[in-house]
This record gives sequence, C-alpha cells and structure tokens, in this order.
Amino acid sequence: MADFLLVHGSCHGAWCWRDVIPALARLGHSAHAIDLPGHGDDSTPVEQITLDACRDAILAASTPETIVVGHSWGGYPISAAAEAAPDAMRGLIYLCAYVPVSGLSMIDMRRRGPRQTITGAVIRDPSGLSYRFDPAQAPDLFYNDCPAEVVTLALRRLGSQAIDPQDTPLTLGASFARVPRHYVRCTGDRLIPPEYQAAMVADWPRETVHEMDTGHSPFFADPRGLADVLDRIAGAMG
Repeated sequence: MADFLLVHGSCHGAWCWRDVIPALARLGHSAHAIDLPGHGDDSTPVEQITLDACRDAILAASTPETIVVGHSWGGYPISAAAEAAPDAMRGLIYLCAYVPVSGLSMIDMRRRGPRQTITGAVIRDPSGLSYRFDPAQAPDLFYNDCPAEVVTLALRRLGSQAIDPQDTPLTLGASFARVPRHYVRCTGDRLIPPEYQAAMVADWPRETVHEMDTGHSPFFADPRGLADVLDRIAGAMG
C-alpha cells in the first residue's frame, strides 16, 4: 500500500486533511499532513517564509516511497521538491492545483488564468508581506459544497499567506520531468477555474488526469471519494 504526504494550499494547514487521512487508512494506506512554514502550528516568521523553505519542509517529510499530494498553491512547492530531489518521492498528485510553467511564479500563473476569481476577496496585510481571505467571501470560494460544520471549522483556522513564495519564479528541468505525475481536476471549483485546470494538463496522458465533481475543497466535500481517487492513482503508479 502507499504512503501519502498531504500538502495544503494557501492560508490552510495540515488540519484541512483531517477527514482524508482516516479515509486513506481504511483503504490500507498510510498518510500524514504537514504545516508549511508559517501555517497551522508552524511559527516561522513571515519574513523567513520562502519557496525554498516550503520545498525543504516537503523534502524533510518525504521518503522515496512517498506519493506527495499538493492542493492548490501546494502544486508549486511539491514541484520544487521534485526538481530538487526527484528520488525523494514516488510521485506527485496535483489536487485542483497550479502546475508550474518553468520560469513563472504562482502569481504569474494565477494572472494567466481565464478568470480572476479572487479579485476583491483578498485582504493584504499592511506590511505587504502576506494576505488573507475575506471571511465573508471565503465560504463561496473554498467551501461552497462542504458541510456547515467544516465551514465553521475552516473559517476559524484560515490564516495568513506569505506572498514571497508565491511571487517567486520556479525553474523546472529534467529532474522534475522524470517524476510520475497525476492531476485531479475539480469540476465545480470556484477558485481555480476548472477550464484552467484542464488547460494546465492538456498535454498530459489522459490516464493521468482524473475528475471529481466538487468545489475547491474535496478534502471536506467528499473525503472518501478523494481517498478512492488517490487509491486508484497509487495503483497506477505501481
């Protein structure tokens, strides 16, 4: 069975995977989630949070047998980890995530999207170092199809997001290219447009692209369904 490392997206933490970990365990897999620097229980000061620091946190938690799952912005640091140490993981899974274009930052990627879904929903910190999501708009963007109790939980736990790692271009080459990759597209996503998710993997083999009929947070909307998809991908990775 597989070992999964679950990497959260912007403003979230390891807490968002709480329902997926036991769902994977029921299928015989092991899974653990980490807090990226400055998120959840990690107290890294915002001025020290870089893309490299996020990459290193992933590598520290991965083994050569680990399948690394990155949600949303998490697609960037998992890609950086694969480029830096391709033998440190078994493969990558992008969960309604940004797939980097070499030389571009995540912010560059977001701006290239067909629709700018977060316009007016982001509150920038006066320091200019971080941002957070307007709690009045976050439920519709992140949790439109999630149970009410998890929306309440998530709104209590949503934190700030450092800007620097998302504004740092990532260069990818042959090391990244040899790591097996799968993508899970969420067809009801209101944050990363589903058509943009499809465009980012348009040239991938069809068998490596999967779909879920959920919004941007399938870990809350359908954790068992997500575990089933991850289980199938693990089997395909061998």
